[in-house]
Amino acid sequence: MSYLLVFVAISALIILHEMGHLLAAKSAGIPIARFSVGFGPKLWGFKASETEYWLSAIPCGGYVLPAMADEKAFDALPLNKRLVYAMGGPLANLVGAVAFLSVGGMVISGISLETVILFPLKQTWQTAMEMCRIIPMLFSQPDQLSGVLGIVAVGGKQVGTNPLRLLELCFLLNVNLAILNLLPIPPLDGGKIVMNVLERLYRPLKRLQVPLAVTGWALLACLMIYVTILDVLKIAHGMCA
Repeated sequence: MSYLLVFVAISALIILHEMGHLLAAKSAGIPIARFSVGFGPKLWGFKASETEYWLSAIPCGGYVLPAMADEKAFDALPLNKRLVYAMGGPLANLVGAVAFLSVGGMVISGISLETVILFPLKQTWQTAMEMCRIIPMLFSQPDQLSGVLGIVAVGGKQVGTNPLRLLELCFLLNVNLAILNLLPIPPLDGGKIVMNVLERLYRPLKRLQVPLAVTGWALLACLMIYVTILDVLKIAHGMCA
């Protein structure tokens, strides 16, 4: 049961990330055609204003679809609107991290300024900075990487039936999602931010947008395959040990 809880938690945090993009788009005046919880065919949905809200068949994450004719139409938006939209997801995860720590603090120590606001903000900042320090080391220690399968396997074992450990795991996953998405690699949010700013400074760089995005997707796909294989080998080794 704990493994299912961890999987649901990961999916929920990805949805939180996409909700951040949705709210950022709404605040910036960017029209959104669809916000979907999950992927694939629609199971249920409704429409509010110009946006369709879907519950889709594959229950893992979600997505936001801007109401734009094509990529050129999106690129025609003012730079500040595109930056707000890109920052919405990581910011939502950081806010989520603070919220999970606040709930844990209230359960353990009661309600106070320290437990609800000060400590969660300080701990989120310190954890984010520590992750920024660790990320470069992963290039020299790729065996330390883990994907969804590994997180579910390890997280499920650690969480067990302890709700406070689940809150702690959600805090760490939120920070991880925020920082990883801010890496300057297209098509991650950080890559989009960097490219948007550079294109504003030097317009000819726009020609590199598609090649870099395709390269980024290819690298991410290879990384996902690699960490999945690594996770399977770790789990198999653990079962055999």
